Amino acid sequence: MKSYLFIVIFCVFLNVSNVHSLVEGLYCGVENCYDVLGVTRESSRILTRKYHPDVQGPEVSKEDAEKDFRRIATAYEILSDNAAREDYDYMVDNPEEMYMHYYRYYRRRTAPNVDIRLILAVCITIISGIQYYTAWDRYETAIKYFATVQKYRIHATEIAKKEGLFNESTNKKGKMDKSKEKEEKEKIIRKVIEEKMDIRGVYSKPDWKQILWFQIIILPYTIYLYVRWYIVWIYKFNIRKEEYGEEEKLYLIMKNLKHSRLEFDALEDHIREEYLELELWIKSKAIEWKAEKEEELKRELAQNSRHKAYRRYMKKGTNRLTFDDS
Repeated sequence: MKSYLFIVIFCVFLNVSNVHSLVEGLYCGVENCYDVLGVTRESSRILTRKYHPDVQGPEVSKEDAEKDFRRIATAYEILSDNAAREDYDYMVDNPEEMYMHYYRYYRRRTAPNVDIRLILAVCITIISGIQYYTAWDRYETAIKYFATVQKYRIHATEIAKKEGLFNESTNKKGKMDKSKEKEEKEKIIRKVIEEKMDIRGVYSKPDWKQILWFQIIILPYTIYLYVRWYIVWIYKFNIRKEEYGEEEKLYLIMKNLKHSRLEFDALEDHIREEYLELELWIKSKAIEWKAEKEEELKRELAQNSRHKAYRRYMKKGTNRLTFDDS
């Protein structure tokens, strides 16, 4: 019962029927801005000239003149701005929505007057910076990983010996202690891996042409290339019924397997050759191949002891941890 009474009182409080539509402290206060100006812009200019403190006679005090001038200037500022005038008209037409009027008024007064273009430019710059830093971080992670894999280390060491990089380093820096010599050797192996390793996909070496800023700049050219490519594709393969080339087959395979460009580029050459042999550019064959792979994965997981234990755990439900308050 008390809760219902509270709701009724709250609703009455928010929807006061006899509320004056003009509020002290908002817009022109308890005066109507239209009445202050006499509605027209010309009348506001006449009033501004008439009540300007510098043209008042000695019979009007400076304080009163400044007060009248501020009234007229405030009214003109509100009614000359479309958005502010819209908020003001809403307040006059809906006097009962008191708190909404305060919100709309102070939202406009306190909102920062910043050019949206500047905000967009800053956001794009930040995103581009994060994008480039993330790409470098992934690339560094890949290089560090390959430097720890034995077969790649051996191959890099052989290349370094063949090119005389170890001897060159020793001749330049003279005799070194074992720790420095080991550190120098690691640098050489890393350098060889960076130069010789063909890292593709998301872990490839960062390219500034892939960052958002550059992509936005060349967007019109990118759209042009895509439209031209699409028209040529329709003409060659839909109208003239030409056979697909290797590049077109690989594109269709990527599309059928739902790989991104980076994921597809990261595939090794022998895997792409396998896809071509399986004719996965044909959609029906790609769907069948994917279904077979999913079934094969399910069988492998079914035979995996860890996966079996996980399935039993999920079937029984997770245990809850409780505190013993006794």
